Amino acid sequence: MPLSDGQYQVGHSERRFRVLIAGRRFGKTYLAIRELAKFARQPNRSIVYIAPSYRQAKTIVWKELKEKLGRLRWIKKVNESELTIHLVNNSTIALRSAENYDSIRGMGIDFAVFDEFADIAEETWTEAVRPALSDRLGHALFIGTPKGVSNWAKDLYERGQLPGETTWGSWQFTTIDGGNVPESEIEAAREDLDERTFRQEYLASFETYSGIIYYNYTPAVVYEEKPEITDKSILHIGMDYNVNPLTAVISISDGKTIQVFDEIAIYGSDTYEMVAELEDRYPNNRKVIYPDASGANRRTSGTSDVRILKEAGYAVKMSNRNPPVRDRINSVNAAFKNSKGDARLTIHKSCKQLTNCLNKQIYKPDTQQPDKNSGFDHMNDALGYLVWQILPIKSPPVKQDNSYFGMV
Repeated sequence: MPLSDGQYQVGHSERRFRVLIAGRRFGKTYLAIRELAKFARQPNRSIVYIAPSYRQAKTIVWKELKEKLGRLRWIKKVNESELTIHLVNNSTIALRSAENYDSIRGMGIDFAVFDEFADIAEETWTEAVRPALSDRLGHALFIGTPKGVSNWAKDLYERGQLPGETTWGSWQFTTIDGGNVPESEIEAAREDLDERTFRQEYLASFETYSGIIYYNYTPAVVYEEKPEITDKSILHIGMDYNVNPLTAVISISDGKTIQVFDEIAIYGSDTYEMVAELEDRYPNNRKVIYPDASGANRRTSGTSDVRILKEAGYAVKMSNRNPPVRDRINSVNAAFKNSKGDARLTIHKSCKQLTNCLNKQIYKPDTQQPDKNSGFDHMNDALGYLVWQILPIKSPPVKQDNSYFGMV
């Protein structure tokens, strides 16, 4: 597959340290794999790919990297447990997690790729990788989407833009610049995302993240008259398992909109008591629960919380793991108001605790991490699990290409 203009600019730059800030589906992973292979062509090279977590490293590039190098007949040996590929020219490509960056200390590295580096601690670079590059005069490529103005990703990007800078180089491209996503799909994304999230995720804009987390919660999404709930109404319930309090938000939904009309907060409780409260309030209704995914393992009185819900006759909808916190928050903000101004999530005025939490939960200073010390998070988390399952932020489809991977 030929490189897009943006990929070509980054891939053919002579700068030692390169920073690519790009929108979703720009083609960052394709470029990363190409660069890993390019540097590994020389014999006796040590190449490292670093992702925020082990799971991401394995999911994002491992399978595709093996397939591409296999077609080139470069592979001598693959170590699946260590995510390391040994090449016939005695070079190695190793995938590593930034969660344990101490494991990188002491390595000699010729080339390192940081993927989604805004989600990686800066110390991974300054304390582990940068020293490992020194004796070999190694190179590094940082790729990812922006994560606010206070993140170190913006600092590195700005360094590459300094007049007269020759060691660092930086580039910023939108999703459409990558040529992988149709323009019509990007326009459709405007309807799914709120304006600030759209600018960050698709236009690769550095957005300010400070103050209130749910900035799109306004009086415009609060409604006065409760919907008519009959015995035939299906209730969609978001649930957070925290003990103090155990929380739930109760809604009706047609799959395109969500109306939250009730809330439950029980202190010093367990899932059995939550079930009892739901049955007391709505004994005849079918209930669909959207819980914290940790409930599959968390146990109340020797039984997992999910099992308790299923034994009560509830349908339980959840993924194997919770979505990234940032995506869950973005989904809620987008549901309150997308970039076209449409509201798909509304809250009844009687939901006082939820309203209070939405109005008051903030980010920790200079981070994109929600403040969980103030007690305003649990009701919001319950709402987030509900919204994520019904109105999630969806990644756009990409054009498929099965052509041979070559070095251009």
